[in-house]
Amino acid sequence: MSPEEVLSIRPLLLTSRQREDYFANGYLLLENLVSKEELETLNAVTAEMVEQSRDITKSDQKWDIEPGHTRENPMLRRLASPNDHHEAYWNYASNSKLTDAITDLVGPDVKFHHSKLNFKWSGGGEEVKWHQDISFWPHTNYSPLTAGTYLQDCGSEQGPLGVIKGSHLGPLYNQYDENGTWTGALNSQDSDSLDESKIVYLEGPAGSVTIHNCRTVHGSPANLSPNPRPLLLNVYSSADAYTYTPNPLYSKYDQHIVRGKKAQWAVHDSRPCQVPPDWSAGYSSIFALQQQEQQAK
Repeated sequence: MSPEEVLSIRPLLLTSRQREDYFANGYLLLENLVSKEELETLNAVTAEMVEQSRDITKSDQKWDIEPGHTRENPMLRRLASPNDHHEAYWNYASNSKLTDAITDLVGPDVKFHHSKLNFKWSGGGEEVKWHQDISFWPHTNYSPLTAGTYLQDCGSEQGPLGVIKGSHLGPLYNQYDENGTWTGALNSQDSDSLDESKIVYLEGPAGSVTIHNCRTVHGSPANLSPNPRPLLLNVYSSADAYTYTPNPLYSKYDQHIVRGKKAQWAVHDSRPCQVPPDWSAGYSSIFALQQQEQQAK
């Protein structure tokens, strides 16, 4: 659906101003969207996941660990597909105020794509360089968006999500290097050309939700504080958006309709989209790719 079509539908949760701001700027920050009870549940489950990670010695399809991770001192970058590992994550992703907000931005028929829990561990959790999401998982249109839930308070020192305001209306950047290797990030020349006056860092208390469009240039600085910054990310699209390539973080809920009904027609945006490497043989994480721990061509 076009933004005009979406805006013509009565919203479930968001105000008209919030919806208009999203389509104009490419992002939203919804403070305190998650209830205290939901937040307590999600944090309790996340603590269980961290306990499980103590026995992990190297990154795999489920866990992405930082160098220095040990049983005594876990240092996690990502839990892939958390919705597949505990029903509390999926209950939140599929039936909550969050899905009301997503419906208000993509239309009444909403499709789930994938999830991840980025920890950005305390005391040096790695930065995420400027990048655009859609080239990791191209769709037939640009309705996909990512909703991030701060499970703990996130201030400037924790490495909050940063976005380039209005960049979703600009170009898609090349995320391969000069040798044809996928880097999952803008090159230095394109990063240096970004308008720094349009950088907005989305800080918020625990239970706040960030939403950014799949074309929006975004990233986050390192977490240099003593406090972690767990960010639970869920990716959705309108039901009429279909994927061109394998899902890099495949979930058993991939393509599940969380609101409305399945589309009988695919809607194609005329603007081109870069395609990533073939993820069907497996995928590590954006951290590993950007830190050049794994070469992808």
